[in-house]
Amino acid sequence: MKSSAEEQRHQENLQILAEAIERQDNDEVSALVDSLHPAEVASLLESLPQRDRHIVWTQLNTEQHGDVLAEAEDAVRASRMVQMDPKELAAVASDVDVDDAADILQDLPSDLVGEVLQAMDHQDRLRLESVLVYPEDTAGGLMNTDVITVRADVSLETVMRYLRRRGEIPEKTNRLMVVDRDNRFIGVLRLAALLINAPSAPVHEIMEADFPAIPAAMTEHEVALLFEQRDLISAPVIDDEGRLLGRITVDDVVDVIRDEGDHSLMSMAGLSEEEDMFAPVVTTARARALWLGVNLATALFASWVIGWFEATLQQVVALAILMPVVASMGGIAGSQTLTVVIRGMALGQVGWSNVRFLVVKELMVSILNSVVWALMVGAVAVIWFDDGRLGLIVGLALIINLVVAALSGASIPLLLKKLSIDPAIAGGVVLTTVTDVVGFIAFLGLGTIFLLA
Repeated sequence: MKSSAEEQRHQENLQILAEAIERQDNDEVSALVDSLHPAEVASLLESLPQRDRHIVWTQLNTEQHGDVLAEAEDAVRASRMVQMDPKELAAVASDVDVDDAADILQDLPSDLVGEVLQAMDHQDRLRLESVLVYPEDTAGGLMNTDVITVRADVSLETVMRYLRRRGEIPEKTNRLMVVDRDNRFIGVLRLAALLINAPSAPVHEIMEADFPAIPAAMTEHEVALLFEQRDLISAPVIDDEGRLLGRITVDDVVDVIRDEGDHSLMSMAGLSEEEDMFAPVVTTARARALWLGVNLATALFASWVIGWFEATLQQVVALAILMPVVASMGGIAGSQTLTVVIRGMALGQVGWSNVRFLVVKELMVSILNSVVWALMVGAVAVIWFDDGRLGLIVGLALIINLVVAALSGASIPLLLKKLSIDPAIAGGVVLTTVTDVVGFIAFLGLGTIFLLA
């Protein structure tokens, strides 16, 4: 998320860019994008319609392509790359870090990835293939193979001479990786330790032997939690036998956290976090059609339930007026619990070991709230329709629906996760169906019993 100053600057650049494109002043477009960081250029591309994106892209220097693509959202990046030939993509992949190159190529069809790899030189291809063998959402897919290793049996002075001969170190390197003769990870050596310890001290006396190593198969979500809990800037990635494969740096983890935030937000509407805001109409309509259909099916089911009580509604019109209140209150109460539970699951705070306490707690909260609001809504119904029975019916229905909503909001995410279904995507749809159906049955059922019996 941008700060207010960054947002203002982005909007100003966007306005300048739009006016330059409108005037067909390519020189001004080129001057603007040349003055910006690749991340700022990527943000501008994401904020432009397809036609204007192409104009901006043609004004970029070839050397900028890789850095801009690495910073762009997946959908925008993919739409740009399908228009590039394999040799151009190979050049782009060779110019950026291995982890960024892997992110770029994983958005391409597998046959095109093969063509791009064949167009690369042997060394770059081997480094990239070592990352591409791992799924994108794992530590192996996040890692960068550009890492400096040292041996435990050498002195700090030897390490310093080695670094001076190299002339440069990879960006965001705050620790050197200590390995044995078989390249097995055994610890890390802080760069600061080279400055504050005697040059004659051996590495094994100064290194951190208990530093956490990340298995290549660890999910990116678990990696992000580890970085958060340990306040890491970088961490080694190892294979099943403990051999060092590469490292993950905090900038990659920030991207994971941002993507997870986008996923949570977009999933509430049944959308993908990779959706391109300025994609073609047909593409956007097709992407949204699935969940519109799912919601239609659940709405028709709720309407069918209401149809059971058609005779009741025809005789007591007041029930139709009050009916949305019960369903709406249940939906809001359930969504509150659902959101809390999904967030807790994302942070690793909620699981089967503590779910009983959580359900009981949410149940008690719902009972307290439902009684308070049932009395309030019931009083409104009595005053409005001058019928004490309506107040009793709507009050009882509210209590029933809010209690069921709390139980559903706490249990649905756990059940969906057990079924390998993303709770962030499906949880809201399932919960809405439950609270609507239970609310209608409770309210109209009680209305039938008390008013028509």
